[in-house]
Amino acid sequence: MNTTLTLADATADFVHRIEVERGLSPHTVAAYELDLGQFTEFCERMSVDDVSEVKRRTIRRYMSYLTTREYSRRSIARKISAVRSFFSDAARRGLIPANPAEGVRQPKRPAPLPKALPSRSLGTQLDAIVGKKPVDLRDRAIVELLYSSGLRVSELASLQVGDVGQDDLLRIVGKGGKTRVVPISNQARRAVSVYIDEGRSELAGDQAYSALWVGVRGGPLDTRGVRRVVQKRLGTFPHALRHSFATHLLEGGADLRSVQELLGHVELATTQIYTSVSRKHLLSTYERSHPRA
Repeated sequence: MNTTLTLADATADFVHRIEVERGLSPHTVAAYELDLGQFTEFCERMSVDDVSEVKRRTIRRYMSYLTTREYSRRSIARKISAVRSFFSDAARRGLIPANPAEGVRQPKRPAPLPKALPSRSLGTQLDAIVGKKPVDLRDRAIVELLYSSGLRVSELASLQVGDVGQDDLLRIVGKGGKTRVVPISNQARRAVSVYIDEGRSELAGDQAYSALWVGVRGGPLDTRGVRRVVQKRLGTFPHALRHSFATHLLEGGADLRSVQELLGHVELATTQIYTSVSRKHLLSTYERSHPRA
């Protein structure tokens, strides 16, 4: 083990090797170089020059320093991740007797807020899916049902013809084989009914069996096919419709427990992210409506 290896030399060698050996993008390599360079400068100000002199408390002090400099949690997490990768590599190569970054917890990255589509513009987009071709009828039924019932794309893709009738409720088998019941809006039920009566039979081939959604080649439409439909028709992803379903319910006054049950979330905390979206809606409504806002 080289006990005189400076931290600056060790980090520079690490950056060079990941560029050559891992084939990382220039952007990623530059980020590593910047983050490790910043860590090295901090250590040098703490009179820590040798790579073997870095202790766990050094890294923790660095995290505190970044916090006082008001870096975002996302930025701090990225910088500490680079430090952890460097010391893990150094320990594996025998440059240091132990990994000082082991056990140092990274700050949790803030969960990105789901992007709900504005209800009015979403309604306009749904109504714009017209046409009597089988594919048009299928696509309208898919997007209406996704938004109406807040289904996951896998749940929608697995539906069979017999799963959807004239009932206002739909029984869904979700994650972990757990069953839940979700409502179907009148428009979604009509769209599915028209698709079954007038479109599906023209699309279905011998391999369609009882699958509700059928592709242009006559076989069942898988999750990838559903994503393509939503991207083509709405310019977004199926999960955005699930986000919109939950957010619009909360904005309309639905309670969090009911939305949790409709989404099939095991933990209420998973559903609570939507309350942040609704708070933004309430704040904008307040600022737009209150005379003293």
